[in-house]
Amino acid sequence: MTPARNADAAEIARFDAAAPRWWDPAGEFRPLHEMNPARLDYLEARAGLAGRRVLDVGCGGGLLAEGMVRRGARVTGIDLAPAAIEVARLHAEDSGLHVDYRLASAEELATVQPGAYDLVTCLELLEHVPDPAAVVAALAQLVRPGGDVICSTLNRGLRSFAFAIVGAEYLMRLLPAGTHQYARLIRPSELARCGRAAGLVLTHVAGLHYDPFARTTRVDADPSINYLAHFRRPPVPAAA
Repeated sequence: MTPARNADAAEIARFDAAAPRWWDPAGEFRPLHEMNPARLDYLEARAGLAGRRVLDVGCGGGLLAEGMVRRGARVTGIDLAPAAIEVARLHAEDSGLHVDYRLASAEELATVQPGAYDLVTCLELLEHVPDPAAVVAALAQLVRPGGDVICSTLNRGLRSFAFAIVGAEYLMRLLPAGTHQYARLIRPSELARCGRAAGLVLTHVAGLHYDPFARTTRVDADPSINYLAHFRRPPVPAAA
């Protein structure tokens, strides 16, 4: 498969350059390592993982994908950063885990595997692509009727700008400066609108809050910074 046009070459290059450090729990991906248990708990609570066919869109080096496999899911991971996919494959092999990693976009895979997955995850990706609505539409195509789509992204507002960009990138240096562009952040209402346009039903929104001092993450009702959104594709109506 060749990369779709809905991708930012500079973003792909940046993640490729960082790929060798993906599994370093003290490096720039430390927040993802420390958020991962809470993210997995949310996925399990909202959609279930054991025995489910799961697609992880924007899988990067495989942190979430491996976590889902360890909880009993059958996982395919896709990304457009070649070095990240290679790191993910090598780490899964070293860990004795099976994950089907592919260099592909959601839009590409949707043309050949529509309705193939029980759960589609897309965490911390939408704010990095030029057209997030197109990605959401592809997620809706990839999940089976009655299946689940769960996304996470950053809200666009004063608190997210202060904490996720100024604080995390420039003051505390938890992330490289320039990781997030404020104009690309997505309000929950905007994501909900993308979901509706794609035929998905929004069932739940939750805040995902990372405390870099305590190195803990909590899920609550405040989506003002980072948030999770659970969509469901309606089942096919039973024949009369």
